[in-house]
Amino acid sequence: MSDNFIPSLCARVADAAEKKVALRIRGGGTKDFYGAAVTGETCDVSSYAGIVAYEPKELVLTVRAGTPLALVEEALARERQMLPFEPPHFAPGATIGGIVATGLSGPRRPYAGAVRDFVLGTRIVNGKGEDLSFGGRVIKNVAGYDVSRLMAGALGTLGVITEISFKVLPRPPVEATLAFEMPEADAVTSVNQWSGQPLPISASAWEDGRLRLRLSGAETAIEAAKKKLGGEHIDAGSYWADLREHRLPFFAAGQPLWRLSVPQTMQPLALGAPQLVEWGGGLRWLCGDLDAFALRSSAERAGGHATLFRGGDKSVGVFHPLKPAVAKIHRRLKAAFDPAGILNPGRMYDF
Repeated sequence: MSDNFIPSLCARVADAAEKKVALRIRGGGTKDFYGAAVTGETCDVSSYAGIVAYEPKELVLTVRAGTPLALVEEALARERQMLPFEPPHFAPGATIGGIVATGLSGPRRPYAGAVRDFVLGTRIVNGKGEDLSFGGRVIKNVAGYDVSRLMAGALGTLGVITEISFKVLPRPPVEATLAFEMPEADAVTSVNQWSGQPLPISASAWEDGRLRLRLSGAETAIEAAKKKLGGEHIDAGSYWADLREHRLPFFAAGQPLWRLSVPQTMQPLALGAPQLVEWGGGLRWLCGDLDAFALRSSAERAGGHATLFRGGDKSVGVFHPLKPAVAKIHRRLKAAFDPAGILNPGRMYDF
């Protein structure tokens, strides 16, 4: 890796800011579908790759943003460790920087935490072309911690991520999956009741009358949970990986895919489309040509929000409209990190 990458990147961003030239930040391009379309010159960071530091005993990993996610997962697997939030790849070539930029987590998220919960520090180039570092590699170091978390899910609109430090966790020694035949309302109620008990639940998914529950932990804990919960012990095969990567038949309809985040205890939302429910009821996937206003109104009344995750008419806005006070904060952050507005402009909102 050339030592000139960061200085060259800083110079390019500073020049673009001066000339008001928009930059389209790109890593592996596996999540180009997510967010609104971005125009501008491509700023490819995929070449800035490699593990900077990995201390398995300290559960800390620092990696360059262009590093393939698969390579990171392989390195962690050799030490029987993992990124606890189960980030999706969606296609070969996914990079660790893209994972943080999109802020997407997999089935384990409600039981382990989200991307931002495991980011200890970041290094970025802001919209002025400045090389900045926040947080650090030591878990106890909280200086700048919240600034690092801002990068998770910002879709590159606040800075070009160049390095990230993560807290990682040991992989569970044993996993098992139970299946239950029950309607959606009962499934949501049951999972939330079980989640309040000392059970090793690590994922849940309901679709078409069938609830699947994943257990992760020590063998004795798994066996005790299976006896307590009942249900059918099934061979899940690749189910949880297929759910994370959207390879299940539910996601293959070729229709617009909506992602609703609502309170976990929210009962079924009658929205006129097939649904797959994750995160104990907190995440509802819907497929179909749905009315964006009606869908978002329903989500908002439930205390949540709706995102046009993939496909569909993006002119309705990909992300849920912001309340005026929240929009004001977003604009201030954008102005502070990217005053010229050149980094992925419009990828999230119209600023």
